[in-house]
Amino acid sequence: RTFARYTERTAFERPLTSGVAYAVRVLHSEREQFERQQGWTIKRMDTLEQNPVHKDDYHPDFLEPSPIQEEYAPVIFAQDSVSHVVSIDVLSGKEDRENVLQARKSGKGVLTAPFRLLKTNRLGVILTFAVYKRDLPSNAAHNERIQATDGYLGGVFDIESLVEKLLHQLASKQTILVNVLDTTNQSYPISMYGSNASNDGLKHVSHLNFGDPFRKHEMHCRFKQKPPWPWLAITTSIGILVIALLVGHIFHATVNRIAKVEDDCHKMMELKKQAEAADVAKSQFLATVSHEIRTPMNGVLGMLDMLMDTDLDVTQLDYVRTAQASGKALVALINEVLDQAKIESGKLELEEVQFDLRAILDDVLSLFSGKSQDKGVELAVYISDRVPDMLIGDPGRFRQIITNLMGNSIKFTEKGHILVTVHLVEEVIDSIEVETESSSKNTLSGFPVADRRQSWKGFRTFSQEGSMHPFSDSINLIVSVEDTGVGIPPEAQSRVFTPFMQVGPSISRTHGGTGIGLSISKCLVGLMKGEIGFVSIPKIGSTFTFTAVFTSGCSSSKEYKSQQINCQSNTVSSEFHGMRALVMDPRPVRAKVSKYHIQRLGIHVEVVSDWKQGLSSISRANNAIHMVLIEQEVWDRDLKSSGLFMEKIGSGSPPKVFLLSNSINFSRGNTSPGAYGLTVISKPLRASMLAASLQRAMGIGNKGNPCNGELPSLSLRNLLLGRKILIVDDNNVNLKVAAGALKKYGADVVSATRGIKAIELLTPPHHFDACFMDIQMPEMDGFEATRRIRDVEQNINNHIKFGEISVDDYNNVSNWHVPILAMTADVIQATHEECLRCGMDGYVSKPFEAEQLYREVSRFFH
Repeated sequence: RTFARYTERTAFERPLTSGVAYAVRVLHSEREQFERQQGWTIKRMDTLEQNPVHKDDYHPDFLEPSPIQEEYAPVIFAQDSVSHVVSIDVLSGKEDRENVLQARKSGKGVLTAPFRLLKTNRLGVILTFAVYKRDLPSNAAHNERIQATDGYLGGVFDIESLVEKLLHQLASKQTILVNVLDTTNQSYPISMYGSNASNDGLKHVSHLNFGDPFRKHEMHCRFKQKPPWPWLAITTSIGILVIALLVGHIFHATVNRIAKVEDDCHKMMELKKQAEAADVAKSQFLATVSHEIRTPMNGVLGMLDMLMDTDLDVTQLDYVRTAQASGKALVALINEVLDQAKIESGKLELEEVQFDLRAILDDVLSLFSGKSQDKGVELAVYISDRVPDMLIGDPGRFRQIITNLMGNSIKFTEKGHILVTVHLVEEVIDSIEVETESSSKNTLSGFPVADRRQSWKGFRTFSQEGSMHPFSDSINLIVSVEDTGVGIPPEAQSRVFTPFMQVGPSISRTHGGTGIGLSISKCLVGLMKGEIGFVSIPKIGSTFTFTAVFTSGCSSSKEYKSQQINCQSNTVSSEFHGMRALVMDPRPVRAKVSKYHIQRLGIHVEVVSDWKQGLSSISRANNAIHMVLIEQEVWDRDLKSSGLFMEKIGSGSPPKVFLLSNSINFSRGNTSPGAYGLTVISKPLRASMLAASLQRAMGIGNKGNPCNGELPSLSLRNLLLGRKILIVDDNNVNLKVAAGALKKYGADVVSATRGIKAIELLTPPHHFDACFMDIQMPEMDGFEATRRIRDVEQNINNHIKFGEISVDDYNNVSNWHVPILAMTADVIQATHEECLRCGMDGYVSKPFEAEQLYREVSRFFH
């Protein structure tokens, strides 16, 4: 753009030039990358000088590549009139090479001797200027000028064309004969234009200045006829003077324009520095906003967590969990913005911990269950039995991908369904039947969907030279999120993974969102050695599919940190094992989803499609059915058959009947589920909710909070019971939340609101086992307080070591070092590094949970 503006603005100021071109300086080590970027090879010039070609035979693609040398100067920009010189290395030509090297060395314009121009074979000269990357003093050394050189700007002057233009401008009635000579060598002047025939008539000699003081040129003008009258001679002289002035003005304007380009380059460097400073300011702004939002969110989520430990019934517990999930969604939004900043700086890394994939998807279902029920959209998850129960990878980032994709689906879907399926890649490759068919008769809701097989069409995994990970403990997953929403317009599909890009303004206003979820998801999938793609049909729906590589969590050869995400089938009461259930659903895909969730509780499941098959199955003497789960569509379709079915199974010891429904509102006639004592189970199904509903309806097992026995709680109780822990925070809500969390596991908690108080309490001898220190506090922040505590400890340790004080006076501890864990809402990498520099031992971000506490304190307590 700079070159285009330069040539456009100076076109009027130098109308007599044949054209302007710019060659860039390229070192030999950069040649291969440069040619790949430009799409052409650097061509040599010297063969053209030795063997000129006719302009009709000239073609730059047929030129030979430039020979190997230390550096090159290929032309990358040129005006249309001299566009044939693009890709030619001017350093490979004798005349141009001397000209370029002299211009670079002197820092001034240098003019070549007359030579045959490329393609036209007409005599001409080139004025060359070196373009530097920075300002140089007039006495700069040669090597300094070479290092500072960025490229070379050259103006081409076709002497024959120049003179013809000048003569045409004069438009004299008499023919004027013009000779242009290069008189640098007075003994052997070089004729650049015109014939050498002598003429004794009146002749006018003008000295020409082409901008190079070391070369001299003359222009001889005379009339072809007899000497004109004096007034004509005067007019001719004036014309020649105008020509000389025009030529001088052209070169003067060229020099000024080059200076303007250099000035623009300096301004660009200043703007670059300002942009870098703005980027630093953006990171600081993100950290500050994150801290200010996370601090109150720590109180909200902490209090909800404490409320979950009280005596709640199933409904209250579900409300609290929904509120907690919403709070976590807000924290996730903050994390999205920070993740985008991390991606741009290349600091995003993945964890490797053991996690339960099915528990994560149950958690995500809980997050979106309220929205799906409000819209009447069916939400479901199906995970293949071949997918292991435990995997090793980054559960938080995997959950983030699923949340982003499901969040988009729930946002743009007003009817139908959203279905998440998880399989092994090997399953899909071995049998295409594993994939849900695209027929509208065999989908979750009966609505047609976009065929998911098109969404992985370009995946390397499914190509012949695919990149599978065949290691024995490598788990290759393929996850699809299918919806029946509005779809993505074809013209917008190319930019769905572009950060901060929406499908369109109307979509942005209607549905909101930042437009960065999919771009972050694509980056995370790449870090998981996977691929992501989609297929979308407007007014039909979209299907997003991605692959990810994990490690099997069943091997005990490696010790991984354990992270329990949520209550799962292994923590659900085992009283359901051995029971039999009957699922009545005419839709195969929906029945498969229901069967999957019920089997997770250890229940044997049989599927039937109508009332007749259901009665037949129940009536078998050797097949005791403990529970019947009827899809709402079956119940509503034939209310007469519904009532008849309930009457026939009512005798003896009837099975418990449940209704699977997306809504709890029934108003069709008098044959409501409540009239027959049916228990309604709201979708989406997930293990903990299903177990709680079955326990409450059947009167078995624990009817309270089914998650009270999670493993991290027990492990934390073993670690923290009887430990004396100091919490330092200037926010009373944060103090209450942190103290409540630690007391819950049996710790003896002492609170302090100032860094000075923390130093006083942690000055040896003391009886504290650990300290949780907030970073941002008035008067003295957590960093400074920690530094002072470490200085006090180091001073006392040195005195004990050299026998200056007795170890008996310090509880027989010869090396004092209390574990101090940072407790802050700042989650950027710089804050983490500062914590380690000031002597802290760990890092807990707000809001923190049992898993975080366990992961940190387990490094110090045994």
